[in-house]
Amino acid sequence: MDIFLTNNLTNKKEQFVPKNKDHIGMYVCGPTVYDDPHIGNARPLIIFDILFRLLKKNYKKVTYVRNITDIDDKIIQSSKDQKISTKDLTEKITKNFFEDCKFLNCENPSFQPKATEHIALMIEMINELIKKGFAYENKSHVYFEVKKFSDYGKLSNKKLEDLIAGSRVEISENKKNSEDFVLWKPSSDDEPSWDSPWGKGRPGWHLECSAMSKKFLGKEFDIHGGGIDLIFPHHENEIAQSRCANETQTFAKYWVHNAFITMSNEKMAKSQGNILKIKDFRNKMSGQIVRLALMSAHYKQPLDWNDKLINDCQNTLDKWYRIYSSEIKNVQIPDEVLKPLYEDLNTPGYITNLHQLYEKASKGEDKDLFISACQFVGLFNEDNHQWEGYKKIKVSISETEIRKMIDLRNKAREKKDYKEADKIRDDLQDKGVLIEDKDGKTHWKFK
Repeated sequence: MDIFLTNNLTNKKEQFVPKNKDHIGMYVCGPTVYDDPHIGNARPLIIFDILFRLLKKNYKKVTYVRNITDIDDKIIQSSKDQKISTKDLTEKITKNFFEDCKFLNCENPSFQPKATEHIALMIEMINELIKKGFAYENKSHVYFEVKKFSDYGKLSNKKLEDLIAGSRVEISENKKNSEDFVLWKPSSDDEPSWDSPWGKGRPGWHLECSAMSKKFLGKEFDIHGGGIDLIFPHHENEIAQSRCANETQTFAKYWVHNAFITMSNEKMAKSQGNILKIKDFRNKMSGQIVRLALMSAHYKQPLDWNDKLINDCQNTLDKWYRIYSSEIKNVQIPDEVLKPLYEDLNTPGYITNLHQLYEKASKGEDKDLFISACQFVGLFNEDNHQWEGYKKIKVSISETEIRKMIDLRNKAREKKDYKEADKIRDDLQDKGVLIEDKDGKTHWKFK
């Protein structure tokens, strides 16, 4: 059965035709490990995990690469704020990220390379770009000269001037042109640095993915994925520097991006105080609930995260677990059941099929098929005892204390001390209390 994907490079849904049917290559942008991943970061984890599973079902070999960005300006700033080394910070956040992936029952990618382990490859790519006339050095900085790449803006489907006008382009007197982006920058004495032909410094964020994808997948590969916010400038810049350095007509053939998550129809943002971290859900509910919730909308559509969504998914899984048994035999899942996934990863359509299979299974028909179909998308990874355990959360806080903590959080937000506000919210969640900011007020309830 053919797989169809929406390709943002062409702006249409296309049949997936691999470069080499014997070996599929997929690269997905992973986390920048300066802070613990939030629920918005979980969406691409689930979407591309499902795509990985579908590809493996259809092809002999699939190489899935998801990087770890462990050197970046945000990391340096966060380490300074927390008064710990960048090494200690990135190791802690990376460890938490891997625990999040396990909680969500994501399969391990084939490779999870760290940027700091591939600096030599990045320097080599910069040298190639300078040598070929696409990059220039100025005062220990190296920049990619965007005007030299005629296809710039093709992924975003916009003209260069429109892209620049609608984005935050770094301003620097070291650039020839405002749109040029950094490949290498100098580091101060208290910042991580590596030796290079341009002095001690560190790579630009965009370059990291180009160097690592080339190492593990080659100069050209099948699928590049990530959140929709990465289309510009990150993915646009990846294409430019990779194609120019490697002298190719393509970089990735298919570009797949998931849409944003909102919180009760409001954009997730620190200023809104509505960022929910994946770790907030650990030991409070099964990762399957989070996973099913993230599958409930098509990946191309925004997903609104709210209490009703979580409750509905918990109730659905609670119902499904009534007929779950670990004593099953894995069965071949018919194409008719899998069809929605082949049609551009239509997870809501697949969930509809699971509901229909459940109705049959509850009457004693095709129980093995129902369980196998759930497990194919990462559900039913816990036994009945584990599932029941998540429903026994104890509340250890009084309403008076809750209101006091909410008042302290509101005062912290007024002072724009979002770090303290987030900490209070996390403390409340650890005590089994969910809060929601809506219409200028903070509402709360026990989980």
